[in-house]
Amino acid sequence: MGIELELILLLIIQAVGTSFFARFEIETPVLKKVFKWLAIDAVTIGLYYLVNHYAILFPVIMIAIGTIVHFRICKKNGIDPFLATPRKKYYKLRGWKWKE
Repeated sequence: MGIELELILLLIIQAVGTSFFARFEIETPVLKKVFKWLAIDAVTIGLYYLVNHYAILFPVIMIAIGTIVHFRICKKNGIDPFLATPRKKYYKLRGWKWKE
């Protein structure tokens, strides 16, 4: 199996990731989210031509690093890292406008 494995795994990661992490990206502009995933895809596909199937480690490692950073920042600011609550604090941390 060639690059199909990477493409299938990227699709699965994006589908699950988008669903699971949606609550943390409520106010993020759509284009920013699209470009983030396109960048991850491009780097992973580019790495495939250099290191073959080890390329799939890139998105897995990036997700792991992002999750660790997310937990640390949330805990430091008194926010539940699973639920992003209290919402007002989370919005302030992200720099989003809180509508009452």
